Amino acid sequence: MFRSIVLALLSFCYCSAAVAQDQAPVERVPVDKNAPPPKDNREAPPRSDKVGVDESSSKETEIDVTPPAGDAKDHPEADLASEDNEFHPWDPHKAMKSIEVGDFYFKRENYAAAISRYREALEFKPRDAEATYKLAEALEKSGDPKGALESYRDYLKILPKGPNADKAHEGIDRLKDKVPPSSAKAGPQSE
Repeated sequence: MFRSIVLALLSFCYCSAAVAQDQAPVERVPVDKNAPPPKDNREAPPRSDKVGVDESSSKETEIDVTPPAGDAKDHPEADLASEDNEFHPWDPHKAMKSIEVGDFYFKRENYAAAISRYREALEFKPRDAEATYKLAEALEKSGDPKGALESYRDYLKILPKGPNADKAHEGIDRLKDKVPPSSAKAGPQSE
């Protein structure tokens, strides 16, 4: 009973407030169509299109892009003119996805597709240990002992004591008799 009385009182108060709001006089302001719009006190953000072509956005007018003195001598492996130094997009997420798809194909014994995906992963993330090891396994299963041997050795260069190092050593031991010594790439072999 008490609840119904409280509920009725609250409903009455709420309804009377709503009615009072509806009956409040509305002040009508005449609109002058020729009047300027109200002034906004906020400043516009700085625009980058106002910066000149030869001018930095940090207001420095001269940008020095020359390498430091002796840089070529200190880093001879960074020769940009060589054919081996090709720029690839660095995208570890795409590499991870390619490995995942390669695993899908590997489980279904479609080794050619798995090899393709593992190599694609290595394009997006060179020296990826997981992709390198899985590429070696797929190459071995597909009947390419030379490529598998090279990939196992590449894996050991990346992670000499990695989670698959023992299996990589076993793979090298298994394949070194199948690959003639002249065609086998010399690489680090530990114990």
